[in-house]
This record gives sequence, C-alpha cells and structure tokens, in this order.
Amino acid sequence: MIRQYELVERVKAYNPQADEAILNRAYVYAMKAHGSQKRASGDPYFSHPLEVAAILTEFKLDTATIVAALLHDTIEDTDTTRDEIDALFGKDIGRLVEGLTKLKKLDLVSKQAAQAENLRKLLLAIADDVRVLLVKLADRLHNMRTLHYAPAEKRGRIAQETLDIYAPLAGRMGMQEMRDELEELSFSHLFPEARTTILQRLERLKERSLGLIEEIESQLSQKLADRGIEAVIRGREKRPYSIWHKMESKAVAFEQLSDIFGFRVIVPTIEDCYRALGVVHTTWPMVPGRYKDYISTPKQNDYRSLHTTVIGPRHQRVELQIRTDAMNEIAELGIAAHALYKDGLISPTGQLSQDSRAYDWLRRTIELLNEGDSPEEFLEHTKLELFQDQVFCFTPKGKLIALPRGATPIDFAYAVHTDVGNSCVGAKINGRIAPLVSHLQNGDEVEIVRSNVKQPPAAWESIVVTGKARAAIRRATRAAVRAQYAGFGRQIIERAFERAGKAYTDALLKAALPRLARKEVDDVLAAVGRGEMRSSDVVRAVYPEVKDPGVVTEKRAEGGGWFGLSHAENLRFRVPGTEEKSGRAIPIRGLRGDLPVSFAPNGGAVPGDRIVGILTPGEGITIYPIQSPALTDFDDHPERWLDVRWDVDAARGERFPVQIRVTSINEPGSLADITGVIGSHDSNIENLTMIAHSPDFHDMLFDLAVFDLKHLTDIIRDLRTRPVVSAVERVNG
Repeated sequence: MIRQYELVERVKAYNPQADEAILNRAYVYAMKAHGSQKRASGDPYFSHPLEVAAILTEFKLDTATIVAALLHDTIEDTDTTRDEIDALFGKDIGRLVEGLTKLKKLDLVSKQAAQAENLRKLLLAIADDVRVLLVKLADRLHNMRTLHYAPAEKRGRIAQETLDIYAPLAGRMGMQEMRDELEELSFSHLFPEARTTILQRLERLKERSLGLIEEIESQLSQKLADRGIEAVIRGREKRPYSIWHKMESKAVAFEQLSDIFGFRVIVPTIEDCYRALGVVHTTWPMVPGRYKDYISTPKQNDYRSLHTTVIGPRHQRVELQIRTDAMNEIAELGIAAHALYKDGLISPTGQLSQDSRAYDWLRRTIELLNEGDSPEEFLEHTKLELFQDQVFCFTPKGKLIALPRGATPIDFAYAVHTDVGNSCVGAKINGRIAPLVSHLQNGDEVEIVRSNVKQPPAAWESIVVTGKARAAIRRATRAAVRAQYAGFGRQIIERAFERAGKAYTDALLKAALPRLARKEVDDVLAAVGRGEMRSSDVVRAVYPEVKDPGVVTEKRAEGGGWFGLSHAENLRFRVPGTEEKSGRAIPIRGLRGDLPVSFAPNGGAVPGDRIVGILTPGEGITIYPIQSPALTDFDDHPERWLDVRWDVDAARGERFPVQIRVTSINEPGSLADITGVIGSHDSNIENLTMIAHSPDFHDMLFDLAVFDLKHLTDIIRDLRTRPVVSAVERVNG
C-alpha cells in the first residue's frame, strides 16, 4: 500500500500545479471513513481505493479524478453522504463519486440482465462525465489483480464479465495496455489450463528462436539509421490470451500462427512513419493483404498507426507497428492519454469533445440506450460492436463510415441514418449494383438505393452485424406488427359499436382510456386485435349503459342463414376482385407474414375461395373458406369474425394448403397414377392418409399445396379422367 506522500509525489510528477492540499485531505478522509473495514485478502479496505488512485496516476489524470478514486466507495460502504463530499471537496468531485456509486446499486433477476444493466448504467454515467469510466476501469483492474482472494463461485462470474464488457470497453476507448492486462487476468481465472499450455509452447518457441528478437531489432535499427531515421524499436511476443483468442476464432493451431513476434517502431514524425515503412518493405518481403494504414483512416478510438507483416530473418513472419510518440501514447492510454488534455479533447468537466472518435462510438451506443430495448438486447448489440474489428467505407460524397468487419450495405445504410436503413431496397458498391448481403471491404464507396416505403424485412435482423441496425430493424418490425394488430382491432371495435347501435370515434375511446388501463388509443386497438381485450369491454367502457354488446340473446333457427349461419347479416363477405376500393377488408399475404395467421386445420383455404377470419385470443387468426361447416361453431361470437380478402402476389409462387378425398380402384399402379397426375400439375403432396381399404377400392386423403383455386380445380378435373379413379372431392373441414 503506497503512502500518502508517495501518491502526492506521483501526481506532482506529471502535474506540478496539482492541488496538494485536496489530495491530502481526500487521503485522510477516505482512510478514516473506511476505518477498520477489511478486504477478502485481509488488507485494510482503504488499500483498494488507494491502489485505484495509484493506477490512475499512471494515466496522468487530473486531480479531481484522483480524488474521486480515493473516495469512490465512501458513499456506498460508509456513512458518508453526497452533501458531505460536496461540502468538503466540491460538487464536481461529488458528482463523480455519486456517478460511481449508482453503478453498484442494482437488484436484478438474471445474471445476463445484471451484466447488461451494469453496462447500461456505466455508459449512461460516462455520458455525463467520461472520467467515471476511467475510475471504473481502474477499479475493475485492481479487483482483478486481487480476484484470487474472492470465493470460487464469484471468480468465474467476475472474470467473464471483465472479458465480456470491461476489457473490450477499454479497447474501444483506446486504452490498450489496460485491455491487455484485464484480458490476461480474466484468462488466467477462466481457462488456467489453456493459459499454462500456451505459456509452455511460448517457452519452447523462445528456445528455438533464441536471439531472434534482438537480431531483428539490430537489423531494423541499422537499416533505419542508414536512411537517417531516428527510431526506438521494441520487440515483444503476443500475450497468451491474444494467442488463444486467435486460435479459437480462426480455428488454427499454435504452429500455424504467423505473427507471434511483433515490433513497435516509434519515430518522430508522420513523414518518418511512411519513410520507415518504405525501408521495411525494401528490406524484407511484405505479406500480401497484411498492410493497414490507420494514420490516414484512424480507428474510432483515435488509434493511429501503420501495420504491416513481413518475412524477416530465419524466414519468420514478423508484425510491425510504425507510429509516432503521440500516436503511441494514445494507442496505450486512449482517452486517458495526456495528449488529449493538451489538445483540448477532454474538457475540465470530463466531457469528450466532438473531435474524439471514441466519443462518436459512445454517442451512438448511448442512442441505443434511449431506444427502449431490453437489457439483454442492448447487451447483445453492444457486444457485437465491442468485439469486432473495423472496415472503412465512404458515401458518394466522401464521408467516412466505420463499420465492424463483416458489415453489409444494410449496416452501412443504418450507420448513415435510421431512415436510410428503413427505406433501403438496394445498394451500389463502387458504382456497381451488389447484393445487400455483400460484405463490405476497406475503401468501398457505397450508394444506398431507397424507396418511399420505410419497412425493412424482419429477415434482415439475421443478416446485419451492427447493433444499431439490429435494434432499428427489430423496432420497425414490432411497429409494423403493432400497426397491423391495431388495424384488426379497429375493424373489430367498429363492428362491435355498430351491433350495439352506438357511434364510435377515437375521441370517445380516448376519453375512456383510464377505464381500460391503457395510455393510447392504439394500445386498445392493438390489444383487441391480438385478442387480449374483448371488444364488448371497450363498448362498455365508452357507453357504460350498454350491458353486454357481445352476447346474442335470440335463439338460433335450425338451418337458418347462409350456409347454416343465422347471423350472416352481421358479416361482410365479398368475392375477391370486387369492392377493391373499400379498404375495410384486411389483406392476407400468404403464410409467412409477421402476424400469426393459419388456415383451417381440415381442408385449408386457397386464393380464389371466399374466406373469413376467426380471431382466437392468444393464437391469432384462422382463415376458413366460407363454405366450411366449422364456421357454425363461431355463430354466437360475432366479435371474433374478421372480413378478410386475398392479396397474394402470383409472382412469388406461394402455395396454400388444401385437402382432397380420392376413391380409387385397388389395382397395382393406381397410387403411382394418382401421384403422377398431382406431380404433373406442379403440386406438392404434404401428407397421405388411407382412410378406408377394401379388396376393390382405396379411400385416400391427400394434403396438397396448391397455388390457387384454379390450380386445385385443374388437378381434380384431371384426376377424374383417370380410369383408376372412381371419385374425387375437396374436403371442407
């Protein structure tokens, strides 16, 4: 545990103007506040905030952040209040400490929800002051350094959360040194055997490559010096977690890894970076496809460097990163780099400026928080963006768009704007029309082709890779389904009011919303459409004097009505192709729409049939042909009847279910003859059931899939001409 004067000296070393008095006051205050509290290791609890503050001095952070680190557990774990912090240390520090305290006050059900909500809280706190993130990351780093003292059941959960959230978040913020250590510590707890194995392999590799790093450093230094380039060269091996992650993600063996050795070449200027690159490429052969220029197109966390891989001495592949001192500082420390404060990218209140690329990513992520997704969905979306590398593409006007590797033109469209994504119907990549599932490459120019309809297909959710695109598609799909349910509900409610002899307007329904426990008119319409609320309840909420508008009191006459339906006058059937401008009938667009629509279980329905929909709460809508005897079961429930019509695009070639009964002569080859006729008409046999069998005849039930009524009629007509067929009829369940 470092002493009080040592902490002050660390801060004064990089900030001579630091307020020494407030540092001393915070040290003493935190030590007294935590008193005799102990950590799991047995050390005084105060050692933890002190070590967190010490970690932050390595990042050369301002005095307020160091003080907040010393105090960050006082409100949560002691009797200290926010008012006391404000009075003693100022409101800026009080706000920082309270922001860190709020992150820990969670009471959630599932581990995934807890992890997701932790991330939500953290990012919302960062939105107010980015220094909250720096303290939280240092807090997590010290906890990981002492994790071996925690109970076994907690170690795995904390290490996994660190690997899932905190390490990638440190990387996204450009703090690579911290990310590396968090990953290594997590790896040692989650996969100790794998780590041990990799360390053993690395040890054997070092023995075989003895002196290789020194040899490459010497040759490279001499080559650069001969060209008058001053350079500091640092050789290294990949860390065990980085090796393991690459082996897992690319399914390669340790021996197949080509870039275990890496070098950083630090030069004075950007011009020297490109000069050094020229020296490297003229000295050793470059590995094709392994050159990346992050100076001209920096990463979103402000990372800038030249990357290349060459075949070096002893035919060993060597990875090189060429950068300036300022680039190296940002590469290691990210948003905490001292250069950012000197350049004014972080204000004294901790706000990242618009000039920081890390801020751009953070701002987009905060937008996701405000879209109302569940914690689990938000965690899924954010993880997608935290873990993936990037490609850089351009709009036709030259605007740079950074996307995760594997992104599609759909992701590009949503990165430009949500409305662009929702209205996207095609794309041109480098001037040529390309499929929307194409994977974008670095430097691609992407032009999005749009339509006036802003309704993305739900299937796009499985294609895109960015969280923003997935969230927007999911919201648009939900909104479309809700709108369709609301349309169903409106028709049901209007007919219910007509039966009750009462007028309906949205204004009347809006006045009755409190009695229905709903906030909006559309909430009621959608609930009725889904079958969650009875239309009769809506009528009574608007007109309390109506006793029960959904009950039919008169006795049904035997055989009365149309096809045995005594109350057909309350229904509105129509022949397809007529009343096209009515607008009241609900279109049915096949079997794979967003709404739960099914067809009558015995007999089905096909385009060309006169149809009616029956709403079943919790199950959706079942479509019956109007001649189906099963409709008599719903005669006393008129509020469940829906006026529907076919709206099928013949070009899609969609098939619909139907049943036919065939009586055939029992002789060899009769079944082959029948199925041959069905197949010749391009119809599918979904099922075949023998319902009667005798020495002379077979009675069979075929479940077919046909395009429409004409298609079915052609099949039945052709079957009747066959000598082996005695009778054919359609089954109406």
